[in-house]
Amino acid sequence: MIPGISIAEILTVTSILFFIGVYGFITRTNLISILISVELILNASAINFVVINKYLYPDVLQGVVYSIFIIAVAAAETALAVSIIINLYRQINSVEVKDTETMKY
Repeated sequence: MIPGISIAEILTVTSILFFIGVYGFITRTNLISILISVELILNASAINFVVINKYLYPDVLQGVVYSIFIIAVAAAETALAVSIIINLYRQINSVEVKDTETMKY
């Protein structure tokens, strides 16, 4: 437990981070911005797992294990997405979502 900070305050901050990520994912048209928004969503969920585990079940490490799994998945997702974005930029010189429709055919 963190002295002076309640679980509600931490969950409020992580909820704000989560919804900023969701808002960015829905409204952005740049692929890099969408990738950053997905990272915000994953980081908010990882922090939630750690905080809930620390405050509610301090003797077990399941929340920490889940957060490490989320971090590993986020790293793999980022590497794959960046490679796709780089290849897309090389082919059409744009990273906008509307320009990716040319890759369908």
